[in-house]
Amino acid sequence: MRKNYISLFDVIGPVMVGPSSSHTSGAATIAWMARQIFPGVPTKVTFTLYGSFADTYLGHGTDRALIGGALGYRSDDTRIRHAYEHAREAGMEVVCIPDHETEVNHPNTVDILMEDDDGHSLLIRGESIGGGRVRIVRMNNIDVEFTGEYSTLIVGHLDETGTVAFITSRLANHQVNIAFMKLFREDKGKKAFTVIESDEFIPEELSEELLEYPSITSVDVIEF
Repeated sequence: MRKNYISLFDVIGPVMVGPSSSHTSGAATIAWMARQIFPGVPTKVTFTLYGSFADTYLGHGTDRALIGGALGYRSDDTRIRHAYEHAREAGMEVVCIPDHETEVNHPNTVDILMEDDDGHSLLIRGESIGGGRVRIVRMNNIDVEFTGEYSTLIVGHLDETGTVAFITSRLANHQVNIAFMKLFREDKGKKAFTVIESDEFIPEELSEELLEYPSITSVDVIEF
């Protein structure tokens, strides 16, 4: 049975550029995770902020944290303080849109739309759930759920018989233990994501092997 306890890190919060673990550290982590998933280098990033993010993002530096994460900066990277300047230097256009009308499930919610000059785009919805912890709840138009607290493998594919079995067989070949595994899909037979969280390192060669399977379209790994 899992014990309920409060960690010291839950009390003092994460190592971060402040002022807020939810509005700054969590925001940076959501954008950093989106950057790890995006297939290229974004030239335009649009942040749509909801709930308390929309109300206080300027005062809490949420905008700078999001931009820093989109640039690939972790939440403790002091370059976040000058994120706007670094985005200009990198040729990355930034748009922040506070949305005070749309109802969302969590008050600290942001949609991140990343685009590049080659036509690639990715929409990520993330929630900052406290203490610097986050939850990704949407990728493009598919509802998902993962936190990045484990090594995370995200496999985009068509919802076809045999695909998940192939994924798990390759993981077994590499002796990667599955802690959690979920399948998220648009509808039967359509686009899907299989999200696998492991308490072990996910080897790089696994991605190449998975992409050889006909119905698999993308493979992304998040390692903190």
